[in-house]
Amino acid sequence: MYYLLNFLSVSKMATDDYVGFTFFVGCMAMMAASAFFFLSMNNFDKKWRTSILVSGLITFIAAVHYWYMRDYWAANAESPTFFRYVDWVLTVPLMCVEFFLILKVAGAKKSMMWRLIFLSVVMLVTGYFGEAVYRDSAWLWGLVSGIAYFVIVYDIWLGDAKKLAEAAGGAVLSAHKTLCWFVLVGWAIYPLGYMAGTPGWYSFIGDLGLNMDVIYNIGDAVNKIGFGLVVYNLALQSSND
Repeated sequence: MYYLLNFLSVSKMATDDYVGFTFFVGCMAMMAASAFFFLSMNNFDKKWRTSILVSGLITFIAAVHYWYMRDYWAANAESPTFFRYVDWVLTVPLMCVEFFLILKVAGAKKSMMWRLIFLSVVMLVTGYFGEAVYRDSAWLWGLVSGIAYFVIVYDIWLGDAKKLAEAAGGAVLSAHKTLCWFVLVGWAIYPLGYMAGTPGWYSFIGDLGLNMDVIYNIGDAVNKIGFGLVVYNLALQSSND
């Protein structure tokens, strides 16, 4: 009970602390999404339950980390970079797994899943190096991270994943396209946060008044909850067919 009350308690927050506000709202939104996905699992055919479970795990892991990040920000007024990347290195590969799960009906192989997972880990590890370890060469690590990201984009938009989605057709193809747009547009929010928080020729982004944590928090809420809702809609449509 003590831990539950501590989780639900709100640290004193300044009225103009919009960064802290987005951490708190992000935490509550992710937790609500997790409850929704977990409680709806049994409403669908067995073949979609794993996809819904993964959607719930993504938002649950994020909610726990946002709880810690909220407290870290309140105590230190510093970006909780370490906690954020721990969150991402767990949740982003799971988002890649969602592509495999929805494309299994069209014969997707585990090799495609592991390739996407590997690329996502490379993208995140090199991003962390540039943002937290080797900040003087942030541009280089950001470049490597960006290359891994664009390979993921290519794979899902033009590679085997696209062919499998077209073979499946119908609701699966529609869901795949929507998830692809999340990766292309939604994930593009993160490079903006990276550029706003690291030195280099692009540091003017931070001078525009864009806060790295606000950018990341908005991106997380949109992408992680959005991913889950797309999968939920696919499961709903397929179960009603």
